[in-house]
Amino acid sequence: MTAAALRARYVGDSVATASPQQLLVMLYDRLALDLERASQALAAGDRLRAGEQLRHAQDIVFELRSSLKVEAWEGGPRLASLYAWLLTELTTANVKGDRNRVESCLRVVEPLRDAWRQAAASLATAGTA
Repeated sequence: MTAAALRARYVGDSVATASPQQLLVMLYDRLALDLERASQALAAGDRLRAGEQLRHAQDIVFELRSSLKVEAWEGGPRLASLYAWLLTELTTANVKGDRNRVESCLRVVEPLRDAWRQAAASLATAGTA
């Protein structure tokens, strides 16, 4: 097996065996990575690569939004609004090649990712206690 095939298998196995909380953190990790890569690509003048990263980031936000149960908790509507804002900003950033918008999105996504990671860790700890 090639290194790429082994990595793909590992990632596939990781996703298949992850808890819903771990999957959420994985999505946020990849969203932050996509935004970082898009920002770097825009800084380097590579609009094509930035566009690919921004489209992937949009796909992730669409997935997050579609899996959100807005009525399940008090913060649901605010998070849905935030996802709508992110989609608008990512689209505009892609059309205009606007690195500042990408950076603004990243500044919003990183604390959310960290909060979800902490919540997932707390649930995992509570489950083993």
